[in-house]
Amino acid sequence: MSATPLHDLWEASASQPFQPTLSKDVQLPLGFTLLSIAIILTGLFGLNNSLKNIPIYGIPASLAFGFGAVYMICAVGVYV
Repeated sequence: MSATPLHDLWEASASQPFQPTLSKDVQLPLGFTLLSIAIILTGLFGLNNSLKNIPIYGIPASLAFGFGAVYMICAVGVYV
């Protein structure tokens, strides 16, 4: 099995640097906003703890915390 196609792909992509979807300047405010939303939704879920509030508060809070944490980590220079 030859590694030539993989090497050709590597060489072809060398001239195209990686461009993130969101620029570095946007990552810190976006991460902070998502983490703030997560804290608010988590508080609301804690005050109204019932099964029907899981899709209303719990799932959006989890997603906001997850993406907010990743964007905050990327904003300070630790790439995951």
